[in-house]
Amino acid sequence: MKYKRFHSYTYGRVNLLDIANHLLEFYNKNKIYNSDFTITIGTDSQNFHDTTKIVNVISIICKGHGGIFFYRVSHLNFISDIRIKLREETSMSLDIAEELVNILQDNEIYHEMFLNIPIQLHIDAGNTDKSKTKTLVSELVVWVVASGYEACIKPDSYAASSIADRISK
Repeated sequence: MKYKRFHSYTYGRVNLLDIANHLLEFYNKNKIYNSDFTITIGTDSQNFHDTTKIVNVISIICKGHGGIFFYRVSHLNFISDIRIKLREETSMSLDIAEELVNILQDNEIYHEMFLNIPIQLHIDAGNTDKSKTKTLVSELVVWVVASGYEACIKPDSYAASSIADRISK
């Protein structure tokens, strides 16, 4: 997966190194507000006839002052089982997080941003009684936390359940 292309409505086609630079630019421009920042990574998927469309999202938010996001679309063979689909989504988000963290850790220009902004993985699963994914929440959250990231589920998992969801349809 290393350095596969993402897209941005603002910046066009970008790779993970480009994204790291845009995250830093956004951080430097907005840190004057003394607001909280969050880098989020989330994935959502939708089934279409014989394929599963997967959308990965990386975003940075400055609380109260907006944010930017980047997305990548890929297709896999049709995944009918919700458990397998959510595990694949989470696995992809973890892979992206690991690659991004490697870039941020390996270059001194990103250190301040890396040390001051938490990285959250947004999981497209929820705990409500009506949720089809309720039984998977604890497994996926433990996996993400054990990998060293904060985990967010619905309704707080906007990178997966809002941004990626909208692009995946």
